[in-house]
Amino acid sequence: LPSVDLILQTLAMRVREMILALSDLLLAGTLFVNAGAVLNFKLPSPRESLEIESELTVRDRAIVLVQSLRVFRIVIAMWNMFMLLLMVVWFP
Repeated sequence: LPSVDLILQTLAMRVREMILALSDLLLAGTLFVNAGAVLNFKLPSPRESLEIESELTVRDRAIVLVQSLRVFRIVIAMWNMFMLLLMVVWFP
């Protein structure tokens, strides 16, 4: 039978791996949101002729998403500062 010390070391290693995977996901998500928020070219407006939202194409939905990200640039900037703090303090 494995000793209690070995079991605790294995458990601690697994927890550390899960925390690092979580930090990777948070960082990747932050980078994608930043990329959408800082796009600085004129986006075409989605087609106005469609009355039902379910008929929007994937392109139209992507345009709406990027336009909504532009509105929240201040919130995204504060999130970036929070992520920097986490990278320094929590996930060294």
